[in-house]
Amino acid sequence: MSLFFRHCLWVIFLIISLNSCEWNPHYRVKTQIIQLKSTDEIVLINRPLVRPLIYTHISGLEKLPTHEAKAKFISAILPSILVARFDIHQNEKQLKRLRRKIQWEKADSIFYDKVRKQYRAKNINDLLVRMRTPPVSIVLAQAAIESGWGQSRIFTKANNVFGVWSFNSHEPRIAALVKRGNKRVYLKSYATMSQSVTNYFEIIGRAKSFEKLREMLAITNDPMVIVPYFKNYSERRTAYTRQLKLMIQKNNLTLYDQYSIDPACIIAVK
Repeated sequence: MSLFFRHCLWVIFLIISLNSCEWNPHYRVKTQIIQLKSTDEIVLINRPLVRPLIYTHISGLEKLPTHEAKAKFISAILPSILVARFDIHQNEKQLKRLRRKIQWEKADSIFYDKVRKQYRAKNINDLLVRMRTPPVSIVLAQAAIESGWGQSRIFTKANNVFGVWSFNSHEPRIAALVKRGNKRVYLKSYATMSQSVTNYFEIIGRAKSFEKLREMLAITNDPMVIVPYFKNYSERRTAYTRQLKLMIQKNNLTLYDQYSIDPACIIAVK
């Protein structure tokens, strides 16, 4: 056997080995779910590395001074945002590895089909585009607006952070107090705020009305440039995006764009 032929066989073997082996472990966040009895239990966030404390059924913020209520709200919602973003980015990394992979295993196909259906994507490239997430500052600003800084009934009773409507009578939901004409309006109910945040990211990724937004997220991370592309999130259109910008600027929310999950709470899984 010639040296060249042996070299070719080795290269083929190496490619197959790299293709079949998982060189990069998948990571997940070890969260702690806390069902609050008092706002005193909310751990204030004062450093860029955030513990993944997932709070449920927050109430009582309206009884606090404004500056304290805002700090408690941000500290309560930020971990859920960061955990959801972390999970999405882990799935992105896995999909990029699959895109390079020559032959998929059954587990690869199951994972891809699940995420593709979740985002209603056409193919893997389309899926990666749909999984782009907005800056944390924008997500926090929307959460504050849609939930009234955590004081709305839909937030306190249903963990619905972003005012997401429900059109499915078979899913957990809660009726709005105000009707539209003679029609009853319902909003989704979630077990935790983390579920609400994850669903929000799915909506941003699925809806055709956010196609331009997804394109912009590929170009820049600047929240002030991205915000105008959220005009379709509300019937108020440009008035809504102006409010988003003001909310970000007035509350210095861009500070949290640099925050991340504490690595001590991240574990490797097979």
